Amino acid sequence: MARGKVQMRRIENPVHRQVTFCKRRSGLLKKAKELSVLCDAEIGLIIFSAHGKMYELATNGNMQGLVEKYMKSSRCSAEEQADEKQLVESQMEVNMLRNEIDVLQKGLSFLLDSFHLETENKACSNKFVSLQMDIMAQEIQLLKNKEEILNAANKCLQEQMGLPYIPVHTDPTMTNLLPYPLTIQNDIY
Repeated sequence: MARGKVQMRRIENPVHRQVTFCKRRSGLLKKAKELSVLCDAEIGLIIFSAHGKMYELATNGNMQGLVEKYMKSSRCSAEEQADEKQLVESQMEVNMLRNEIDVLQKGLSFLLDSFHLETENKACSNKFVSLQMDIMAQEIQLLKNKEEILNAANKCLQEQMGLPYIPVHTDPTMTNLLPYPLTIQNDIY
């Protein structure tokens, strides 16, 4: 006769629960001993009953030695995990710093390009102002030449009419500003 499948839930009857605990505990301890003998494994098993009673099995030595071995192994494992975590954090920080360096280099490149453009712009601006000053100086000289021509024509007309010539005086600060010759070719217009 085959057994039915056991449902994995708490056994409500305390007597049945205690009987099942004793049978399964002894079966578990037997399997642990067999595994130790067959595979030459060090096994430590601790079981606490519902009433707080402790059952233990330690193959190849005592339980204290196995616990110390476990603690040492888990400490090494924890240290390895800490080292690995620190390595991952360091790599993340390195990547973050590389990204920051890239951003700063791009910003620096942009600033240098802007500086070069500004320098070129100032040079062009200075050249433009210089050209404007030259053009204005030439126009002033042309106007002075025209003034002299008109003064000469005025003198001629006054002499023909028999009137005494009275020269028109201009502001001396304006006439002595730029020492250009009296006649300039007008290539500007």
